[in-house]
Amino acid sequence: MSGGVDSSVSAYLLQQQGFEVEGVSFMLGEARGREDHRGCCSLQSARSAAQTASTLGMAHFSVDARLEFIEKVIEPFSESYAKGMTPNPCILCNKYIKFPFLLDEARKRGAGYIATGHYARLQRDETGSGEVFLKKAADLKKDQSYVLYVLREEEIRSLVLPLGEYEKPRVREIARSLGLDAADRPESQEICFVEDDDYCGFLERTEPSLCRPGPIKDLSGKELGSHKGIHRYTVGQRKGLGIASPSPYYVAKIDPVTRTVYVGSQDDAKCREVVVSDLNWLIPPKADTFRAGVKVRSMMKDVPATLTIIADAVRVLFDEPQWAPAPGQSAVFYDGGIVLGGGIIQP
Repeated sequence: MSGGVDSSVSAYLLQQQGFEVEGVSFMLGEARGREDHRGCCSLQSARSAAQTASTLGMAHFSVDARLEFIEKVIEPFSESYAKGMTPNPCILCNKYIKFPFLLDEARKRGAGYIATGHYARLQRDETGSGEVFLKKAADLKKDQSYVLYVLREEEIRSLVLPLGEYEKPRVREIARSLGLDAADRPESQEICFVEDDDYCGFLERTEPSLCRPGPIKDLSGKELGSHKGIHRYTVGQRKGLGIASPSPYYVAKIDPVTRTVYVGSQDDAKCREVVVSDLNWLIPPKADTFRAGVKVRSMMKDVPATLTIIADAVRVLFDEPQWAPAPGQSAVFYDGGIVLGGGIIQP
């Protein structure tokens, strides 16, 4: 329980379905002193989760995951920017912290299931095979299946997602009817451990070596300007380049070895082919080449592509060039509404 409206209403819905529910909140590294409501791991959010649990008449406890969070989420976050990549810390948290810790706590307490407030659905095979398929949410505007592709089989088999069939306005209505403080709380859009959404400042405090300057060049190699650190840039970025030009420049690629930021036209930031590694398959492919829908960012619509397995990676060839697939972000593969798997986009 993060203290937000989604996890709070999820707990209530589970109670209504007849489950005996306990709430779990996490103590996480750099956010432990924050008092605001925006971060899902702030001190105030943990207090709000405890208050919600009390209102719903259920037990609540906190789990200390600070060391693991620093090691598995914060440090890789900084390391990725040093490599010219743009990581997704929520996916790292789901993979290494949230779901493994939830499942471990469930086993310790003899619980049969774990649950979160994610907007996604699960389809269980009714033939008795025990297979469980991860699917998009009914409300595609809120669908969060993209950030769940990293789950292990045992986590998905134990998972319940109460909000999969709900739209956000209805969730808020339920929270208001229960008198929950989280009912009208704004949604968090920031990285939970980065205060004031200043990720550059956070990175510069934790990894001062990132602040090394370097050149900004066009794709022909002509130097156009300079920068104060490659961590300030991501593929597709337009603002903050500091380059005067009659037509806008966009970041096309980043070379971490020479610390060079390359810029080009809007078309130069598009890409028809990417290589994806660090794969996690929820449904193992049956052929070396196959068709799938692919998302390269959370809120986009999945687009058609041909996937080819190459050793421990996948080459994704989109039917049409896609806008700025950023190295370090995830590409997630779909068969209709079902998640097949995904991995990390490589430079």
